Amino acid sequence: FHSVRQALNVASADQRILVIVSGPKEQTDELRSSLQNVTNDERIVGRFHFDFDETEDWHKQIKNLKAGSSIVVVRPGEFGMDGTVMKQLPLAAEGSEIIKTLRVANLEFAKTTKKKVYSSHVSKGTKLGIYFDSVVPYGEDRDGDGKIDHRGGSPRGGRRGGAPGRRSSPR
Repeated sequence: FHSVRQALNVASADQRILVIVSGPKEQTDELRSSLQNVTNDERIVGRFHFDFDETEDWHKQIKNLKAGSSIVVVRPGEFGMDGTVMKQLPLAAEGSEIIKTLRVANLEFAKTTKKKVYSSHVSKGTKLGIYFDSVVPYGEDRDGDGKIDHRGGSPRGGRRGGAPGRRSSPR
């Protein structure tokens, strides 16, 4: 992820817990390689999002965060604009302790998180004025010219513009 803000947003969208490894680069670099055993564990792989960050820019977005370098297990907010600490471990935590913590957090998360219905979720976010401004532009480059096409339609046939869900008049 290019930022914790983006990681939080994606974790919320995917309905996964975000694990943030936070601290000075020299400490987190050591942990990065040893965490591979944790992230590749069959009970962990594919169930969490992980991010590394050495800044404190994101701290204000996370409730119940204790200061200092740590492994932060975060429940993302409904729209990925904030989050709440579920558990915080020291960077020196053993792999087995991290796995146990993540498994317990995931069980709690699964029991207490209502599945999102995409259309309802987007509608609610729109009504609340929530918008995630990303460095990646929204849309697709359907014609391959290197620019995002903001109209509907497909260069290979399919629907060609017009309002979504409406048929074009016969030609």
